[in-house]
Amino acid sequence: MPAVTIRNLPEATHRALKLRAAQHGRSTEAEIRDIIESAVRPHDRIKLGTELAAIGREFGGVELEIERDKTPAGTVSFE
Repeated sequence: MPAVTIRNLPEATHRALKLRAAQHGRSTEAEIRDIIESAVRPHDRIKLGTELAAIGREFGGVELEIERDKTPAGTVSFE
């Protein structure tokens, strides 16, 4: 998993992060992960698959009969 180092963080900001983490009952590192996750992947974001399914339901839906091809894949030759 990638790691990130934050340099030159003001002491007051660090103290505020530690306090916020304590209020949420987790480590400072876990609090920072949660803050970053919320910033870049908000919970109210539109998810394409969910929206497409909702549109399909709105128009009565579609029943698909898809039969999977169970034929084993052949071996690959690199010669």
